[in-house]
Amino acid sequence: MSSDDQLAVVQEAERLGFDSVWTAEAYGSDAATILAWLAGQTSKIRLGSAIFQMPARSPAMTAMTAATIDQLSGGRMLLGIGSSGPQVAEGWHGQRFGRQLQRTREYVAVVRQALARERLEFSGETLELPLPDGPGKALKLMIAPVQERIPIYLAAIGPKNTALAGEIADGWIPTLFSPEHVVEFRALLQEGAERAGRTLQGFDIAPTVNVFISDDAAAARDAMRPYLALYVGGMGSRERNFYNQVVQRYGFEREAKEVQDLYLEGKKDQAAAALPDALIDTVALCGPPDRVRERIAVYREAGVGTLGISPMAFTRDERLQQLRLAAELAA
Repeated sequence: MSSDDQLAVVQEAERLGFDSVWTAEAYGSDAATILAWLAGQTSKIRLGSAIFQMPARSPAMTAMTAATIDQLSGGRMLLGIGSSGPQVAEGWHGQRFGRQLQRTREYVAVVRQALARERLEFSGETLELPLPDGPGKALKLMIAPVQERIPIYLAAIGPKNTALAGEIADGWIPTLFSPEHVVEFRALLQEGAERAGRTLQGFDIAPTVNVFISDDAAAARDAMRPYLALYVGGMGSRERNFYNQVVQRYGFEREAKEVQDLYLEGKKDQAAAALPDALIDTVALCGPPDRVRERIAVYREAGVGTLGISPMAFTRDERLQQLRLAAELAA
């Protein structure tokens, strides 16, 4: 879709009463530019990064960007961050992928310190500010965000990272989220919260879920297959594919390995076809309206506060139609 088409979808989402719009980045368009562009062409819908890649920005730069968008939008910024994966971090950004738990903990601490407009003095295992024995000085952010505290969301799917989200973040952005497994997820979030001496009161579980609403259930599932095959089969190496691992934890061990084998052999269509219907139904909103309405209720009952939907439609009219159907079913 063109930029005009994408803007029309966001403005329709605002008209329909959606709470927020989120934008991602991989190695194409960056998220910050899109959010700043949307800030000037919307008035009330909140603007979320899902996610800003940590290896792409210093924590100070992330704070500067978040504060700037918060000012431009009149206090509508939601700051989602994550570590991305080893292939993107090392292949695209030239940053070593390692010690991610400690790196994330310290990164978020510095972002919070910067957004609070404190002088940046930090001594950690992965970050030190100012650098010692040099001309650097402890600086503070020159502009003030509109919000007293910009919410920070952590993208995480592994058990330790999920617990870390409960410890240090205001919300959690999982991918390939299964509401049937929320008890396991909530236990991890609670573990992290207890480490920090806090509760999960006000903590936002905010998964992004692919959507295609159609009376043709098979066609709706088929719309999900290329995306899911990419993530389960090809988003990472055979040894380090976090999405493949989460699907295995849902009980699809054999199927996840088969999809990965086919995908890495270049048999992408066969990998997509090998995805079981049960897995697609678990992690996506697809099929007839009544079924999608029931599934939205399942997410709500699981404690999801912000349900991000990504219509698997690739023209302006189709995407608008899916957006309107989803709004009607969620009402």
